[in-house]
Amino acid sequence: MTDYAQEQEMEIEALEAILMDEFKEIHSGESGLNTSNRCFQIKVVPQDDEADFESSPVQLGLIFSHTEKYPDEPPLLNLTSLRGIRPDDLRILKEKLQQEATENLGMAMMYTLVSSAKEWLSERFAQETDIDNAEAEEATKDDVIIPHGEPVTVETFLAWRERFEAELALERAK
Repeated sequence: MTDYAQEQEMEIEALEAILMDEFKEIHSGESGLNTSNRCFQIKVVPQDDEADFESSPVQLGLIFSHTEKYPDEPPLLNLTSLRGIRPDDLRILKEKLQQEATENLGMAMMYTLVSSAKEWLSERFAQETDIDNAEAEEATKDDVIIPHGEPVTVETFLAWRERFEAELALERAK
């Protein structure tokens, strides 16, 4: 017989140690989950070691609660957009995470789900960034100034300089 409570507590301690500030316990009333058990929220941003949470254009709140027989049954999951994620994307990701949870039954899976969410955000929002970058490059090409007029050579410059100095001499004479 598995001691579910002890296994759940060990996973929570591990998540706290690994995720630190991104991991917090929340009240079950604000979780959106139909449970009175302890609920937790993990802030997730796209997988990028250099990005911090404040500068990331998209942020996700992965909310979960262990069920009575977790990890032998999937956890209760909810997703919320903390910044820049549309409801359709949340629904797609939630389905993906629930599928992954059923594939990982029998072992602690929350860190795996967080990693999967980070990877999905990276793929999903890197595509939009690539499109934005391509549009920006195209706009930059339009901004390039194409020179027109007479090309400057040594001969044309010397001729211009002579005329210019003659004009200056006339101005001084007046």
